[in-house]
Amino acid sequence: MGKQGIQTHIEEKMTKALVVYTTRTNETKNIAELIAEGIRFTGAEATVANVTGIKKEVDLEGYDAYVFGSATYHGQMMQGMKTMLFLAEKANLEGKVGGSFGAFGWSGEAPSRIFDTMTNIFKMDMVGGPLRLKSASLGGGIQMCQDYGKEIGKKLNAS
Repeated sequence: MGKQGIQTHIEEKMTKALVVYTTRTNETKNIAELIAEGIRFTGAEATVANVTGIKKEVDLEGYDAYVFGSATYHGQMMQGMKTMLFLAEKANLEGKVGGSFGAFGWSGEAPSRIFDTMTNIFKMDMVGGPLRLKSASLGGGIQMCQDYGKEIGKKLNAS
C-alpha cells in the first residue's frame, strides 16, 4: 500500500459530528461553537451549521453524531429547530450519537424537548442529558460547553 492508500484509510476512520443551532442573540451559536471545539479535542471532526442551512434531509447525511440546539423563547424552542426536527425524523438517525443544548433567559425548556425527541422518536444514542446555559460566558460556561463536546466525542470513539 503506497502513501496515498494509507492517507485514504486514515480519512475514512475519522468520525464526524454535526452541530446545528438556531439562535436569537448568538448565545446558542456561541455554545454550538464551543461544543464543536470540545468534539474536536477528542479527534473527531465537527461542523457547525445554522438551522437555516439545513433545507433537506440530505443536508443531515454523512455524520456519526448530531447535536441540536435552540434558544428557548417564550417557553418554546425556536420555529427553525421545530422545522428541522421534522426533517431529521426522515433522515434515519437511529443509533447515532446525539446531544442537545440551548441558551435561555428564564425557563430553558427547548434543550430538554429536543433531547426527548432525539431519544424517544429518533431512537438515538444520547449523552447523559441536555446542556442548558444562560450564557457560555457566565460561571464556567466555556468549560461546560467544551466538556459536553468531549462527552459526545468520547461516545463517538467508543461506538
